[in-house]
Amino acid sequence: MDSKSNHQSTESQRSVGRPLDATDYAILELLQEDSNRTDADIARRVELSASGLKKRLRKLESRGVIQRQVTLLDRNAVNLGLLCFVQVFLSHHQADAVRHFSKVISELPEVLECHFLTGEHDYLLKIVARDYRHLEHILADELASIPGVDRLLTSIVLNEIKRTTALPLESRTAAAKEEHERR
Repeated sequence: MDSKSNHQSTESQRSVGRPLDATDYAILELLQEDSNRTDADIARRVELSASGLKKRLRKLESRGVIQRQVTLLDRNAVNLGLLCFVQVFLSHHQADAVRHFSKVISELPEVLECHFLTGEHDYLLKIVARDYRHLEHILADELASIPGVDRLLTSIVLNEIKRTTALPLESRTAAAKEEHERR
């Protein structure tokens, strides 16, 4: 298991514990909508004191529920307008080849996401590029040259219908219901 997978396992283990309550979910929804909200605004909206909010945020961070905060960019504005998905087929699945593939992929800045899958193909990559020439370089010089890569199947995105990083926090109502039942 590589260090990134190890890190993700640790994160998942840390987030286990006391279940999230309705207030936690409300905080998380507000942060997912806009992480630039002020603590005062969030505290007011979830009916907590500023110190109560800070305490909850620290707990959510220490448990790994809140992993980090980032700024989302318009990829077209930074000259990365070509978005595609690449299915990767490996010729063999020896542990060293899989580890090496994962290491190389994690170092390619154009690869936004990499998922190891069940099914016909082994990996699904989400990639951005400046233009077709840049994409050709990524596919031919970077990906196809990785030992063990047998075949690449590329799909270019024509229109991005939905794009979000927000998780659907439907459990919020379940948490509120459980909380109400406990009282």
